[in-house]
Amino acid sequence: MIVGIIVVVVVIIALVAFVIVGFNKLRTTDIGAQEALGGIDVQLTRRADLIPNLVETVKGYAAHEKGVFEEVTKARAAVAAAAKGDDVPAKAAADAELSQALVKVNAVAEAYPDLKANTNFLDLQKQLADTENQISFARQYYNDAVATLNKLTQTIPWMFLTGIANVHKRDFYEAPEGQDVAPSVEF
Repeated sequence: MIVGIIVVVVVIIALVAFVIVGFNKLRTTDIGAQEALGGIDVQLTRRADLIPNLVETVKGYAAHEKGVFEEVTKARAAVAAAAKGDDVPAKAAADAELSQALVKVNAVAEAYPDLKANTNFLDLQKQLADTENQISFARQYYNDAVATLNKLTQTIPWMFLTGIANVHKRDFYEAPEGQDVAPSVEF
């Protein structure tokens, strides 16, 4: 009788320990994915903050390219709005729109040799290039964190604890449709 009680107590303790470990593992992995998404937001915001300086520099040389500058301003505002939420596809779409607008600004800059030699412009271009690399890294880091989380939420035994931990599958950060096509720039 005592052996039976001891076995039941050990099984209950093991079950409680398993639930605690599983809960903590799921929550920790979910927090890692949230943190990774925040890293993307930080880099997108950094890029959006650099853009007004770049636009002002280019405006001095190409004031008549008003449509390009308006497009950049609109895209920058969309990134700022998307960074405030948790909608991953909206962030990706805003990021893509801003990237397309930046390509157009760079195309305008190509038409002005003096601008391409301007040290302020060159410094801004370098900072933007560095930020683009950091954004790529942040996207990959987020997708890796989401892959780990999604594996846990969809495999036994962890999937039985997702409700308790309030952790669910997350969306990957994917480039929106048309992101692989270069924008057309007309002068």
